[in-house]
Amino acid sequence: MTTVLSNPDITDDERRSRLYTGQVLVYAASLESLALIEHARNLIADAFGSMDPQTAQYDMPVDDFARVLAELKPKFIHHPKSKDLMRALLSSFGCDLDRTYFDVPRMRTSTSDEFLTSGISYAFHPHRDTWYSAPFSQLNWWIPIYPVVPENVMAFHPHYWSNPVRNGSRRYNYYEWNRTSRLTAAQHIKTDTRDQPKPEEPVHLEPQVRVVPEAGGVMLFSGNQLHSTVPNTSGRTRFSIDFRTVNIEDVVARREAPNVDSECTGTSLRDFLRARDFERIAEDVALTYEGLTPADA
Repeated sequence: MTTVLSNPDITDDERRSRLYTGQVLVYAASLESLALIEHARNLIADAFGSMDPQTAQYDMPVDDFARVLAELKPKFIHHPKSKDLMRALLSSFGCDLDRTYFDVPRMRTSTSDEFLTSGISYAFHPHRDTWYSAPFSQLNWWIPIYPVVPENVMAFHPHYWSNPVRNGSRRYNYYEWNRTSRLTAAQHIKTDTRDQPKPEEPVHLEPQVRVVPEAGGVMLFSGNQLHSTVPNTSGRTRFSIDFRTVNIEDVVARREAPNVDSECTGTSLRDFLRARDFERIAEDVALTYEGLTPADA
Protein backbone atom coordinates (compact mmCIF):
# COMPACT_ATOMS: atom_id res chain seq x y z
CA MET A 1 0.00 0.00 0.00
CA THR A 2 1.34 3.47 -0.90
CA THR A 3 1.94 5.72 2.10
CA VAL A 4 2.27 9.47 1.54
CA LEU A 5 4.51 11.37 3.95
CA SER A 6 4.53 15.17 4.14
CA ASN A 7 7.77 17.05 4.86
CA PRO A 8 9.57 14.12 6.53
CA ASP A 9 12.68 15.17 8.45
CA ILE A 10 14.97 12.37 7.28
CA THR A 11 18.39 11.95 5.69
CA ASP A 12 18.83 11.32 1.99
CA ASP A 13 19.82 7.70 2.74
CA GLU A 14 16.59 7.10 4.63
CA ARG A 15 14.56 8.94 1.99
CA ARG A 16 15.86 6.68 -0.76
CA SER A 17 15.18 3.59 1.35
CA ARG A 18 11.59 4.66 1.97
CA LEU A 19 11.01 5.40 -1.70
CA TYR A 20 12.33 1.97 -2.71
CA THR A 21 9.59 0.40 -0.57
CA GLY A 22 6.80 2.33 -2.31
CA GLN A 23 6.33 5.39 -0.13
CA VAL A 24 5.59 8.76 -1.73
CA LEU A 25 7.12 11.87 -0.16
CA VAL A 26 5.90 15.44 -0.62
CA TYR A 27 7.69 18.60 0.46
CA ALA A 28 6.63 22.23 0.72
CA ALA A 29 7.97 24.79 -1.73
CA SER A 30 11.44 26.13 -0.92
CA LEU A 31 13.60 28.97 -2.15
CA GLU A 32 15.35 26.56 -4.50
CA SER A 33 12.21 24.96 -5.94
CA LEU A 34 10.56 28.37 -6.35
CA ALA A 35 13.61 29.61 -8.26
CA LEU A 36 13.28 26.63 -10.62
CA ILE A 37 9.60 27.22 -11.36
CA GLU A 38 10.19 30.98 -11.74
CA HIS A 39 12.75 30.18 -14.42
CA ALA A 40 10.20 27.92 -16.11
CA ARG A 41 7.47 30.55 -15.87
CA ASN A 42 9.69 33.13 -17.56
CA LEU A 43 10.29 30.81 -20.52
CA ILE A 44 6.58 29.96 -20.69
CA ALA A 45 5.63 33.66 -20.67
CA ASP A 46 8.05 34.33 -23.53
CA ALA A 47 6.55 31.46 -25.51
CA PHE A 48 2.88 32.38 -25.07
CA GLY A 49 3.22 36.17 -25.11
CA SER A 50 0.14 38.00 -23.86
CA MET A 51 -1.92 34.80 -23.46
CA ASP A 52 -2.41 33.08 -20.13
CA PRO A 53 -0.58 29.78 -20.76
CA GLN A 54 -3.02 27.88 -18.54
CA THR A 55 -5.97 28.86 -20.74
CA ALA A 56 -4.22 29.48 -24.08
CA GLN A 57 -5.60 26.18 -25.41
CA TYR A 58 -8.97 27.90 -25.77
CA ASP A 59 -7.52 30.71 -27.89
CA MET A 60 -5.40 28.89 -30.46
CA PRO A 61 -5.63 25.92 -32.82
CA VAL A 62 -4.21 22.68 -31.48
CA ASP A 63 -1.49 22.59 -34.16
CA ASP A 64 -0.27 26.05 -33.13
CA PHE A 65 -0.35 25.06 -29.46
CA ALA A 66 1.75 21.98 -30.22
CA ARG A 67 4.27 24.07 -32.16
CA VAL A 68 4.69 26.42 -29.20
CA LEU A 69 5.37 23.45 -26.91
CA ALA A 70 7.74 21.89 -29.45
CA GLU A 71 9.94 24.99 -29.17
CA LEU A 72 9.39 25.73 -25.48
CA LYS A 73 10.13 22.31 -24.00
CA PRO A 74 13.59 21.76 -25.53
CA LYS A 75 14.50 25.34 -24.63
CA PHE A 76 13.79 24.57 -20.97
CA ILE A 77 15.59 21.22 -21.09
CA HIS A 78 18.78 22.60 -22.62
CA HIS A 79 18.91 25.99 -20.90
CA PRO A 80 22.13 26.06 -18.81
CA LYS A 81 20.26 27.72 -15.94
CA SER A 82 17.96 24.70 -15.64
CA LYS A 83 20.83 22.40 -14.61
CA ASP A 84 22.31 24.96 -12.22
CA LEU A 85 18.96 25.42 -10.47
CA MET A 86 18.51 21.66 -10.22
CA ARG A 87 21.92 21.27 -8.60
CA ALA A 88 20.96 23.88 -6.02
CA LEU A 89 17.66 22.07 -5.38
CA LEU A 90 19.36 18.72 -4.88
CA SER A 91 21.87 20.27 -2.51
CA SER A 92 19.03 21.77 -0.46
CA PHE A 93 17.60 18.25 -0.08
CA GLY A 94 20.86 16.99 1.38
CA CYS A 95 21.80 14.93 -1.66
CA ASP A 96 25.51 14.15 -2.00
CA LEU A 97 26.40 15.99 -5.21
CA ASP A 98 29.28 13.61 -5.91
CA ARG A 99 27.06 10.52 -5.66
CA THR A 100 23.77 11.88 -6.98
CA TYR A 101 23.17 11.82 -10.74
CA PHE A 102 20.19 13.36 -12.51
CA ASP A 103 18.71 13.39 -15.98
CA VAL A 104 17.78 16.67 -17.63
CA PRO A 105 14.64 18.36 -16.29
CA ARG A 106 11.59 18.15 -18.52
CA MET A 107 8.62 20.46 -18.73
CA ARG A 108 5.36 18.51 -18.98
CA THR A 109 1.90 19.67 -19.95
CA SER A 110 -1.54 18.16 -19.54
CA THR A 111 -4.23 20.04 -21.43
CA SER A 112 -7.84 20.10 -20.29
CA ASP A 113 -10.74 18.26 -21.91
CA GLU A 114 -8.59 16.19 -24.30
CA PHE A 115 -7.39 19.22 -26.27
CA LEU A 116 -3.94 17.66 -26.85
CA THR A 117 -3.15 14.27 -25.32
CA SER A 118 -0.57 12.76 -27.68
CA GLY A 119 3.00 13.41 -28.74
CA ILE A 120 4.41 16.59 -27.20
CA SER A 121 1.69 16.57 -24.50
CA TYR A 122 1.27 12.84 -24.07
CA ALA A 123 -1.34 11.72 -21.51
CA PHE A 124 0.32 8.73 -19.92
CA HIS A 125 -1.60 5.50 -19.50
CA PRO A 126 -0.91 3.47 -16.33
CA HIS A 127 2.80 2.62 -16.47
CA ARG A 128 6.00 2.18 -14.53
CA ASP A 129 9.08 4.12 -15.64
CA THR A 130 10.95 0.85 -15.22
CA TRP A 131 9.06 -0.47 -18.26
CA TYR A 132 11.02 2.18 -20.19
CA SER A 133 14.50 0.87 -19.28
CA ALA A 134 14.83 2.99 -16.14
CA PRO A 135 17.06 1.58 -13.40
CA PHE A 136 15.17 0.26 -10.39
CA SER A 137 17.01 2.73 -8.16
CA GLN A 138 15.55 5.65 -10.13
CA LEU A 139 13.67 8.26 -8.11
CA ASN A 140 11.20 10.63 -9.78
CA TRP A 141 10.88 14.29 -8.73
CA TRP A 142 7.71 16.15 -9.76
CA ILE A 143 7.06 19.89 -9.27
CA PRO A 144 3.96 21.87 -10.35
CA ILE A 145 4.83 25.16 -12.05
CA TYR A 146 1.37 26.66 -11.40
CA PRO A 147 -1.23 25.59 -8.81
CA VAL A 148 -2.74 22.17 -9.46
CA VAL A 149 -5.93 20.45 -8.35
CA PRO A 150 -6.97 16.79 -8.05
CA GLU A 151 -8.49 16.98 -11.55
CA ASN A 152 -5.16 17.63 -13.30
CA VAL A 153 -2.41 15.80 -11.42
CA MET A 154 -1.31 12.15 -11.60
CA ALA A 155 -2.65 9.06 -9.87
CA PHE A 156 -0.75 6.27 -8.17
CA HIS A 157 -2.20 2.78 -8.24
CA PRO A 158 -0.88 1.22 -5.02
CA HIS A 159 -2.34 -2.25 -5.53
CA TYR A 160 0.33 -2.85 -8.16
CA TRP A 161 3.42 -1.90 -6.14
CA SER A 162 3.99 -5.60 -5.47
CA ASN A 163 1.57 -7.11 -7.99
CA PRO A 164 2.58 -7.58 -11.64
CA VAL A 165 0.76 -6.23 -14.67
CA ARG A 166 1.09 -7.99 -18.01
CA ASN A 167 2.60 -5.30 -20.24
CA GLY A 168 4.42 -4.60 -23.47
CA SER A 169 7.83 -3.78 -22.00
CA ARG A 170 9.31 -6.93 -23.58
CA ARG A 171 9.14 -5.08 -26.95
CA TYR A 172 10.81 -1.93 -25.64
CA ASN A 173 14.47 -1.24 -26.26
CA TYR A 174 15.70 2.12 -25.01
CA TYR A 175 18.24 2.65 -27.77
CA GLU A 176 15.76 1.86 -30.51
CA TRP A 177 13.24 4.28 -28.92
CA ASN A 178 15.81 7.08 -28.93
CA ARG A 179 16.77 6.30 -32.51
CA THR A 180 13.29 6.12 -34.02
CA SER A 181 10.57 7.49 -31.72
CA ARG A 182 11.65 10.17 -29.26
CA LEU A 183 12.36 12.90 -31.80
CA THR A 184 8.98 12.53 -33.52
CA ALA A 185 6.88 13.47 -30.47
CA ALA A 186 5.79 16.85 -31.83
CA GLN A 187 4.42 15.21 -35.00
CA HIS A 188 1.74 13.30 -33.07
CA ILE A 189 -1.12 15.78 -32.74
CA LYS A 190 -4.35 13.77 -32.96
CA THR A 191 -3.09 10.30 -32.09
CA ASP A 192 0.17 8.76 -30.93
CA THR A 193 1.11 5.67 -32.93
CA ARG A 194 4.46 5.01 -31.25
CA ASP A 195 4.67 1.59 -29.62
CA GLN A 196 5.10 2.35 -25.92
CA PRO A 197 4.92 -0.17 -23.06
CA LYS A 198 1.31 -0.37 -21.95
CA PRO A 199 -0.76 -2.72 -19.81
CA GLU A 200 -1.97 -5.75 -21.75
CA GLU A 201 -4.65 -6.66 -19.24
CA PRO A 202 -7.31 -4.59 -17.44
CA VAL A 203 -5.84 -2.37 -14.72
CA HIS A 204 -7.93 -1.56 -11.68
CA LEU A 205 -7.51 2.20 -11.30
CA GLU A 206 -9.09 2.11 -7.85
CA PRO A 207 -7.94 2.43 -5.22
CA GLN A 208 -5.81 5.32 -6.37
CA VAL A 209 -3.82 8.04 -4.63
CA ARG A 210 -3.68 11.61 -5.93
CA VAL A 211 -1.18 13.99 -4.35
CA VAL A 212 -1.67 17.74 -4.88
CA PRO A 213 1.50 19.69 -4.02
CA GLU A 214 1.50 23.47 -3.95
CA ALA A 215 3.15 25.30 -6.84
CA GLY A 216 6.86 24.73 -6.27
CA GLY A 217 6.15 21.82 -3.93
CA VAL A 218 8.22 18.70 -4.59
CA MET A 219 6.85 15.16 -4.83
CA LEU A 220 9.20 12.17 -4.90
CA PHE A 221 8.38 8.59 -5.80
CA SER A 222 10.05 5.47 -7.12
CA GLY A 223 10.26 4.95 -10.86
CA ASN A 224 8.68 1.56 -10.13
CA GLN A 225 5.37 3.09 -8.97
CA LEU A 226 2.49 2.33 -11.32
CA HIS A 227 1.06 5.77 -12.10
CA SER A 228 -0.98 7.50 -14.78
CA THR A 229 -2.04 10.93 -15.99
CA VAL A 230 -5.40 11.92 -14.52
CA PRO A 231 -7.89 12.92 -17.26
CA ASN A 232 -7.69 16.70 -17.00
CA THR A 233 -11.16 18.19 -16.43
CA SER A 234 -9.95 21.28 -14.56
CA GLY A 235 -10.40 23.75 -17.43
CA ARG A 236 -6.70 24.69 -17.24
CA THR A 237 -3.54 23.30 -18.80
CA ARG A 238 -1.26 21.84 -16.17
CA PHE A 239 2.44 22.72 -16.42
CA SER A 240 4.93 20.78 -14.35
CA ILE A 241 8.62 19.89 -14.13
CA ASP A 242 9.94 16.42 -13.62
CA PHE A 243 13.38 14.90 -13.47
CA ARG A 244 14.95 11.72 -12.15
CA THR A 245 17.87 10.88 -9.93
CA VAL A 246 19.96 7.88 -9.01
CA ASN A 247 22.55 7.46 -6.27
CA ILE A 248 25.60 5.85 -7.85
CA GLU A 249 26.30 3.69 -4.80
CA ASP A 250 22.76 2.32 -4.94
CA VAL A 251 23.14 1.62 -8.66
CA VAL A 252 26.36 -0.35 -8.13
CA ALA A 253 25.08 -2.23 -5.05
CA ARG A 254 21.62 -2.75 -6.58
CA ARG A 255 19.82 -1.14 -3.67
CA GLU A 256 16.55 -0.52 -5.46
CA ALA A 257 12.84 -1.16 -5.80
CA PRO A 258 11.74 -4.69 -6.71
CA ASN A 259 11.19 -5.72 -10.30
CA VAL A 260 7.78 -7.35 -10.49
CA ASP A 261 7.01 -7.21 -14.23
CA SER A 262 9.55 -5.30 -16.36
CA GLU A 263 11.10 -7.08 -19.38
CA CYS A 264 12.56 -4.17 -21.38
CA THR A 265 16.12 -4.02 -22.74
CA GLY A 266 18.76 -1.32 -22.74
CA THR A 267 19.24 1.19 -19.93
CA SER A 268 18.73 4.94 -19.52
CA LEU A 269 21.69 5.20 -17.10
CA ARG A 270 23.83 6.96 -19.71
CA ASP A 271 21.41 9.91 -19.59
CA PHE A 272 22.30 10.72 -15.98
CA LEU A 273 24.71 13.54 -15.07
CA ARG A 274 26.67 13.91 -11.83
CA ALA A 275 25.17 16.82 -9.89
CA ARG A 276 28.57 18.22 -8.92
CA ASP A 277 30.01 18.72 -12.39
CA PHE A 278 27.49 17.29 -14.91
CA GLU A 279 29.77 14.40 -15.90
CA ARG A 280 27.99 11.30 -17.19
CA ILE A 281 27.84 7.97 -15.40
CA ALA A 282 30.89 5.85 -16.15
CA GLU A 283 30.41 3.47 -19.05
CA ASP A 284 31.50 0.45 -17.02
CA VAL A 285 28.70 1.13 -14.52
CA ALA A 286 26.09 1.26 -17.28
CA LEU A 287 27.43 -1.91 -18.86
CA THR A 288 27.49 -3.76 -15.55
CA TYR A 289 23.86 -2.83 -14.93
CA GLU A 290 22.89 -3.76 -18.45
CA GLY A 291 24.95 -6.89 -18.84
CA LEU A 292 25.67 -6.37 -22.53
CA THR A 293 27.43 -4.02 -24.93
CA PRO A 294 24.90 -2.43 -27.31
CA ALA A 295 26.26 -1.59 -30.74
CA ASP A 296 24.38 1.72 -30.98
CA ALA A 297 23.98 2.80 -27.32
